[in-house]
Amino acid sequence: MADDWQERLPGSGAPPQAHKADIKPLTAEEAHRLIDVAEAEDTTYADVILMAIHTGLRMGELLAVSWDDVDTERGKLTVRLSLQQLPGQKATLRKPKSAGSQRTIPLGPTATRLLSQARRRQLRQRLAAGPAYEEGGLVFSTALGTPLGANNVRRILQGMLARAGVREIRFHDLRHTHATLLLMRGVHPKIVAERLGHANIAITLDTYSHVLPNLQEEAVRDLDAWLSEGR
Repeated sequence: MADDWQERLPGSGAPPQAHKADIKPLTAEEAHRLIDVAEAEDTTYADVILMAIHTGLRMGELLAVSWDDVDTERGKLTVRLSLQQLPGQKATLRKPKSAGSQRTIPLGPTATRLLSQARRRQLRQRLAAGPAYEEGGLVFSTALGTPLGANNVRRILQGMLARAGVREIRFHDLRHTHATLLLMRGVHPKIVAERLGHANIAITLDTYSHVLPNLQEEAVRDLDAWLSEGR
């Protein structure tokens, strides 16, 4: 996909071509197993993986979230920047290419709790590091306050998947998991498009068209049952 630059092969200067066959979301049962492992680990990397499932944010967006972007009292998160990490170059914060990628999304209670947990952990790390700590304001950072490495996030995800007994997927498939599960729960594609930061709903419908036939069949059965009530 066009927003899948984080998953490019090492050393590649261009994002991969989009193919629906590349979309491999977790099932609800697989997602639950991964969540159980991640929650038990209670680390910054685990928080990133959990937040990807709960928000559908791209890896670069998650690693660029600052505390100024978070409102835990109202349960809101604003996406303003993306952390770009190219081989041999220092990580940089950049504005997303698409205006639609800059967005504010509501957070559920679990995601809000994860952010509060991340804040407490970071405060402990800052105290432990002392003068060596680099205050960058990032929500998800190393014990010294520096940005997390994308390759480390991917490596740790694969370890968690193995421990959960779940097949290998890319980090970006956590975003697909979020979107697919929302659609399967009956959430309107327009809402899903807004959460993902798609430029328009057509992108969402095209990307997740594999989910729609089943939703249509379920909708027809529900309508038929409702129309038949009381007859």
